[in-house]
Amino acid sequence: MEIIRPDVFTPQEADQAEGQLINSFFDNCTSQFPDPAKWIDEEIHRNILLTTVDIAIAWARQRSIFPLMFGLACCAFEMIGMAASRFDVSRFGMDIFRWSPRQADLMIVAGTVTWKMAPAIRMVYDQMAEPKWVIAMGACAVSGGTFRESYSVVPGVNRILPVDVYIPGCPPRPEGLIYGITRLHAKMIKGTIDNPNLSLK
Repeated sequence: MEIIRPDVFTPQEADQAEGQLINSFFDNCTSQFPDPAKWIDEEIHRNILLTTVDIAIAWARQRSIFPLMFGLACCAFEMIGMAASRFDVSRFGMDIFRWSPRQADLMIVAGTVTWKMAPAIRMVYDQMAEPKWVIAMGACAVSGGTFRESYSVVPGVNRILPVDVYIPGCPPRPEGLIYGITRLHAKMIKGTIDNPNLSLK
């Protein structure tokens, strides 16, 4: 079995290698240090979030909406479909539809509103805690739809409630309702603590 011996240096070669190593250490020690403020600023920008209280609260509101389902007609099926696993509205922080107005902050009016139903809708809206928002889903809730000429149909839920987002369609698909929710998020981020219901511009 052959033994491989390490290279044997002459005294001059050993001194030269040691000198090169010492010179490399010296060069590394005498080179200019990077500006500490630069990397500190980078760390701050990567790890610290600077914002206002209004933006932080609006961000929390966006991701913790508790919708109240007010399904009055066929649009309610599309709203229910939006909450199912295919469209997964929980991505937007709307995990559970509430059935009590005291636990909800978003009312989705989906379907034909009659004058006989109007007092009940208004009563439920008044029982919701502030801040609260309303989505009018479908042509019937937006403008009365095909029944707007009828004596018994409200020509738009905005006659009895302040509506924040209108979603047209007969009925609108779940994707349309999801888009309306993203528009509501855009409105929420413009609000403040004192006035969370600023108009969307």
